[in-house]
Amino acid sequence: MVASATSVALGAATLPVFALDRPKGKVVLTVSGKIGIRNAGTVAEFDMDMLAALPQHSFSTKTPWYPEARKFTGPLLRDVLAAVDAQGKNLRAIALNEYKVDLPLGDALKFNLVLARLMDDKPMPVREKGPLFIIYPFDSDETLRAERYYSRAAWQVKSIDVLE
Repeated sequence: MVASATSVALGAATLPVFALDRPKGKVVLTVSGKIGIRNAGTVAEFDMDMLAALPQHSFSTKTPWYPEARKFTGPLLRDVLAAVDAQGKNLRAIALNEYKVDLPLGDALKFNLVLARLMDDKPMPVREKGPLFIIYPFDSDETLRAERYYSRAAWQVKSIDVLE
């Protein structure tokens, strides 16, 4: 991906917009809906190398799903959304088993949500909630340690639909 000279306003933040190449490997994420940048017809597709090319962020946090804190690494969700010029206010994350969860795009701007592609520095297989996991930094802010935010974390993510 190559950074362009334009930016996108997601809520109150202005983020760089990227030109998206076509994926060379297996597509692991499809972003659709209210997006301004596409690389495959009406959608934007990412392979794991494209996600790894975005700036990477890591944090360790306790979750309801693991007995100990785990380290999660990947691009910030807001960087992925900037790469597709997301224009909506809500997101629908869809898992491999078609489970769907809605979250406000504002969460991605307010908190450092990571689209994790690594857990404890290793790729996540499907049986370990991979290959992609939208994870909140639960330990960074006491307000995040609540069912409201736990329910918005999504694992085995295959697609994100940007909604009104």
